[in-house]
Amino acid sequence: MLLRYRSTVPRQSPMYHTINAFSLVSLNAWFWSTVFHTRDTYLTEKMDYFCATAVILYSIYLCCVRTLGLRRPAVSSIVGVFLILAFTSHVSYLTFVSFDYGYNMAANATIGLVNLLWWLCWCWQNRGTLPYWWKCGLVVLLLHGLALLELLDFPPMLWILDAHAVWHLSTIPVHFLLQVCFFVELKWRDLRSCTADKWFLSSSPTSFLIDDSLYLLNTEKMGVKVE
Repeated sequence: MLLRYRSTVPRQSPMYHTINAFSLVSLNAWFWSTVFHTRDTYLTEKMDYFCATAVILYSIYLCCVRTLGLRRPAVSSIVGVFLILAFTSHVSYLTFVSFDYGYNMAANATIGLVNLLWWLCWCWQNRGTLPYWWKCGLVVLLLHGLALLELLDFPPMLWILDAHAVWHLSTIPVHFLLQVCFFVELKWRDLRSCTADKWFLSSSPTSFLIDDSLYLLNTEKMGVKVE
């Protein structure tokens, strides 16, 4: 998925490096999740929990950069520093004070809720100007809706699939929608003759992140105000 993004979106796109970093943070989290579910040790458990929190916090930063930071870089820098401090405090508490599962769940749920509301507000504000706004809203609603499986546990189906396993399985198609081709998309194309709200149906489907990165690249080249 990351290779598809890199091959489709030029490096000059304003969100290119931020999204690449987000992808790497996510890959690291899923790596440690795989290791932990293969072998449960003190280290692998900590890395699984801490890296998952890092993904959620970085998603807040990604949201901040996209919604505010492109026009006000200082804001995203301040938020980034705050998130690093929050992550450091979170990890320090769980490592040196008490590895409290309830606290960890509450902290991640709170961060996720902030992320959800922030993205949905941005989607609503741009529903009339960005044709792909619905895709962003769909992704965040699905991701956070599926997260309820972590809170509303149920006995394993066929003694194999419990709520946690179903959650892991169900997030695959959602991330597919977020990162690579899944639906036939509206894609920005003509750099000179099109305006910011003039799009056409692409023959090859792309994702929200690809759509948005290409949109930002083209609006920057055309001198159009970023939404």
